[in-house]
Amino acid sequence: MPHQLIDAGPAGLDPEELAALRANLEDQRRFRHDQLREFERSAASRDLRPGERASPGQLEVHVQLAASARMVLVDVEAALERMDRGGYGRCHRCGLPIPFARLEIVPQARYCGGCHRVKETAH
Repeated sequence: MPHQLIDAGPAGLDPEELAALRANLEDQRRFRHDQLREFERSAASRDLRPGERASPGQLEVHVQLAASARMVLVDVEAALERMDRGGYGRCHRCGLPIPFARLEIVPQARYCGGCHRVKETAH
């Protein structure tokens, strides 16, 4: 289903920038869905001999990778929803526009660089 481009307005993103960011987010969403399907497939068909079990370390790595992929997918889908609603590109903490250069690197970013650093040091 094609998405209608929404003017980001006060976030200062022009239609071309917004379209490039949307394409990046949609690519990431497809990649994470594929990655999670592959995790499920590999979990279901482990290359183990009959009766052999995966080591706790192998299971832990698998669980952590799948959890990380799910977290990124949630962030990507939330960014696409913000884009659809017209709230994309504004910092959730200070309300200022997130610079395009930051969004190019982390298109699902919810915070500008300064607020992200403040948030990270608070944890």
